[in-house]
Amino acid sequence: MKKLLATAMLTLGLAAPAAADLVFPSLDYRTGPFAAGGIPFADGYSDYLTLLNERDGGIGGVKISNPTCETAYNTEKGVECYEATKEGALIYQPLSTGITYQLIPKASVDQIPIHSMGYGRTSAANGKVFEWVFNYPTNYWNGASIAVKHILDVNGGDINGKKITLLHFNGAYGKEPIPTLEALSAKHGFEFSTIPIDFPGQEQKSQWLQIRREKPDYILFWGWGVMNQVAVQEAANIRYPMDQFIGIWWSGSENDVLPAGDGANGYKSLQFHNVGSDFPIFDDIKTHVIDKGLAAGAGDQVGTVLYNRGVYAAMLAAEAAKTAQGIHGEVNITGAMMRDGMEALEITEARMAELGLPNFGPTFKVTCENHGGRGPAAIAQWDAGGKEWKLVTDYMDPDEEVVNALIMEDSAAYAAENNIEERCN
Repeated sequence: MKKLLATAMLTLGLAAPAAADLVFPSLDYRTGPFAAGGIPFADGYSDYLTLLNERDGGIGGVKISNPTCETAYNTEKGVECYEATKEGALIYQPLSTGITYQLIPKASVDQIPIHSMGYGRTSAANGKVFEWVFNYPTNYWNGASIAVKHILDVNGGDINGKKITLLHFNGAYGKEPIPTLEALSAKHGFEFSTIPIDFPGQEQKSQWLQIRREKPDYILFWGWGVMNQVAVQEAANIRYPMDQFIGIWWSGSENDVLPAGDGANGYKSLQFHNVGSDFPIFDDIKTHVIDKGLAAGAGDQVGTVLYNRGVYAAMLAAEAAKTAQGIHGEVNITGAMMRDGMEALEITEARMAELGLPNFGPTFKVTCENHGGRGPAAIAQWDAGGKEWKLVTDYMDPDEEVVNALIMEDSAAYAAENNIEERCN
């Protein structure tokens, strides 16, 4: 089996794991049209795990292995990478809604938990149906409702008759928030429309001509990769009010706004973690990882939005592993034990401060019933003069009435279709 795994890794371009007991594979995309987003996340994820090995001797005294496999954001390659790296794996971060949808049934059979943090199948938040899938601390439906809540806040609580357009990647990821926005449109009386962008999104003239013609009051944006910077530039070209252009958290990195220069000033995005490099953890990463020549990349992404997100994802995975070790009294945990740790995970402000990440993200608790956490997010805004993102709101909770009803409806349909009996009773 080890020989077969090594052969598969060589074929797929994987980095072979070191001898270790805790295996955290990375499904990376450092190539392809979404590489600009995939690289900093992958760097942050791997650098945090390397930090734990170098500074702490791993987790619970057991070193971490981080085999990597290049997916190029291609769903078929993502499944191949999963199959090649799943032996001994404790957790997967697919970093793709398309790959996540394909891995949900596989990981459930293999008993390896999936953490689709802020992406993937939103109804996986229902742990009664999705035993092996987690999407804490938030998800796309929460994000859509928080964006609408922000629009309500800046309009005195009344958006009846306003026009809100979803500009989105024409795929599973981009279509995910549509049911929520339709429900919120009925609740608040705004006029809702959608404008898709086909992959890879380098040409958007027709979409922005439509926007000029229809004149929406607000644009919500679900984009990724090069289509983000194209959209921001097109918005600047037609002088669309940038503070009324709000991206999801995958449409709010430095890559998306810097090419537009001053034209991007005021653009907003949702975020479920903090921004910038002013956190003690980054000093440790510099000392124990970058200065030792152990960084996954060039070491130049520290503090960027997506590097921070990779660090955050790795921190949550490591904390779940520690929780699992405590639950089972065993340091060499299995995928099934890791699932138990994820289901009992609680992130407090005190713990984040201990980890060198004070005020870095929202507090939340995972349970058997709730694999998604509380679901909060904040609004960040781009300051072109300072070339930095700034959180301009506190973390806001989603519209639970709308979102939870949709989660229950969709997860119930999935359970019926796949003959799944609800758990947690």
